[in-house]
Amino acid sequence: MRHFLTLNDLPPRDLQAIVQRAMALKAQPGLAVSQRRKTLGLIFEKASTRTRIAFETAMAQMDGASLFIAAGDSQLGRGEPIEDTARVVSRMVDCVAIRTFDHERLERFAAYSRVPVINALSNDFHPCQLLADIQTWQEHRGDIAGNIVAWIGDGNNVCQSYINAAAAFDFELRVCCPEGFEPNAELLAANDGRVSIVREPGRAVRGAQLVVTDVWASMGQEQESADRNRVFAGFQVNGELMAHAAPDALFMHCLPAHRGEEVSAELLDREDSVVWDEAENRMHTQKALLEYLLAE
Repeated sequence: MRHFLTLNDLPPRDLQAIVQRAMALKAQPGLAVSQRRKTLGLIFEKASTRTRIAFETAMAQMDGASLFIAAGDSQLGRGEPIEDTARVVSRMVDCVAIRTFDHERLERFAAYSRVPVINALSNDFHPCQLLADIQTWQEHRGDIAGNIVAWIGDGNNVCQSYINAAAAFDFELRVCCPEGFEPNAELLAANDGRVSIVREPGRAVRGAQLVVTDVWASMGQEQESADRNRVFAGFQVNGELMAHAAPDALFMHCLPAHRGEEVSAELLDREDSVVWDEAENRMHTQKALLEYLLAE
């Protein structure tokens, strides 16, 4: 059974093939393999805009169906063990995408599922976002291998998926965060040949071809926003910081963005910001991923 809980679940050649397929489907939507009579179950314990719309639209465009299940509207919200939910749901649908808090819940669901399980975001990883980011880079600049990517901000789930992506797609990653906000230490140690911690934003982006950030307080951390805003005050990505990057550097943000906090309002709308392509590409890469996982 093929699951997609992190980028490490698939061989790099398959990840690259999914990105290439997404680019082909974006150019010619009619190429998509029909998923007629197949259903994608969406179990979401966190709010979503891009992820949910991308999955539902992808299935609709491939003649399949999707079923959205908010955790509070299901027996999960009343304490049913996730193992039991997995046993039942996977007998009725062909694939499940789960958006949750604890990554361990995804792993437990996958262990008891009869069908592929996709990580639609957990507190630890967001692999679907990275497929879209790599597609966006390739559309604008070609192969990302050998390039330098600077991550500015919290060492969160997207950052940790960037660490996995550095190995899968062969690029250098500089993570710039305040002390105490680093990515998982074991993950860093396992990738120390490609990933480094740089404390000063200007030095982190120097010569980088891609600069990426995310909100300083992720879902579930809202009560920490005021404290985090103080700690991260010097880590805003703006025009002044981008001036230290390579002349043709691109800027990405997984959205939603807090304009004036982790990114300046003017940068988000500049030509070197490709966030809107990045957002659209969530649909194309998730369509290609579903093709891959649902292949007979």
